[in-house]
Amino acid sequence: MFLAAPLIAQVPRGPIMGGGIMSPPANQRPPGLEFVGIEQHLNAEVPVDLEFRDELGNPVKLADYFGHGRPVILNLGYYQCPMLCSELLQGLVGSMKALTFNLGKDFDVLTVSFDPRETTEMAAAKKRDMMKRYGRANADRGWHFLTGKPDAINALTKSVGFQYQFDPKTEQYAHATAIVMLTPDHHISGYFYGVEFSPKDLRLGLVQASQNKIGNIGDQVLLYCYHYDPRTGKYGAVVSNILKLAAVGTMLILGTFMFVMFRADRRSEGRAEHVDLGRVK
Repeated sequence: MFLAAPLIAQVPRGPIMGGGIMSPPANQRPPGLEFVGIEQHLNAEVPVDLEFRDELGNPVKLADYFGHGRPVILNLGYYQCPMLCSELLQGLVGSMKALTFNLGKDFDVLTVSFDPRETTEMAAAKKRDMMKRYGRANADRGWHFLTGKPDAINALTKSVGFQYQFDPKTEQYAHATAIVMLTPDHHISGYFYGVEFSPKDLRLGLVQASQNKIGNIGDQVLLYCYHYDPRTGKYGAVVSNILKLAAVGTMLILGTFMFVMFRADRRSEGRAEHVDLGRVK
């Protein structure tokens, strides 16, 4: 129920007085999930003056992770989460390993706990686990695990539209699962939902968030043919652009073919004239 946003509860219909059937509102959420979901704030600016602590216990600001020309993947969760947060991190690692982009060189990741009770020791343990799974050299310079105080956490989660709810009975949080793509100048460029992410979507999201500072000409062609769809959190094909690109490609192929054939005919004519002149002599 927490894998996609916005969350819509599937509430069964029940009997009402008189033997009829009652259908609750379509947007009604079950108890405990009234304030859980994700409200997209595309192109909004994330406040970078917020203060946190990194996995070593050092005081940091979000601004420390921007301004280097690299896009940033923001992951909100909590380190003691019994299921979803760990599954998301493992899914993210799997997708990143499939990319030719390198963490810490081409992009960065910020994992921020929204549980103010969690400690830097918990953040450090989670980082060690993720670095071991990722397995690339110097990646620790690009993935940062932060903890913070309630005011900073609330300001960050509010800025990206991440909504969660604490259950005092279980002492756990109900929350959606998503990663947020941020530009080098800390604006929101997209959301990817779930606990597993398509390497193609992740690559295109990073290229788009980088404002074309990473990637190659092939990525630019794909971004022309595939656009980000906020409703699904995925990149979908734009048929009109694909047809335009195919038409241009066809024209180039035909033009090249005609040019080669024309040159071949000219050479053949030149050789024939040379032979004829030789015979006259």
